[in-house]
Amino acid sequence: MGKFVIKNTKTGIKFNLKATNGQVVASSQVYKSMKTCLNGTASVVKNAPIAALEDQTVEGYAKQKCPKFEVYVDKKGEYRFRLKAINGQIIAVSEGYVKIASCMNGIDSVRKNAVDAPVEEEEE
Repeated sequence: MGKFVIKNTKTGIKFNLKATNGQVVASSQVYKSMKTCLNGTASVVKNAPIAALEDQTVEGYAKQKCPKFEVYVDKKGEYRFRLKAINGQIIAVSEGYVKIASCMNGIDSVRKNAVDAPVEEEEE
């Protein structure tokens, strides 16, 4: 089972969703408060399992309604995904992947690990 790990940064609070193996599969923006960060984790839990897949790496891709995972290629040429909530806000992003299959595996991991994930605070 995965888990959300909340940590303090210099500018606020953010979370990482970690898979069972401890790998970070998605990260949040930096929030101003613990409450808004926890709202972010709840939004991932709610939206990830039902999110459509919009593969923006395919020419003429079909636009999907939110919630959705958007797969795209970044400036370095790596594959990434972002999870958008029903209101269109980005609630989680991935690291860069060299292969699209790895990026798709990351999305599957978020769908699977977010559902029952406990929330923990990172120890200093």
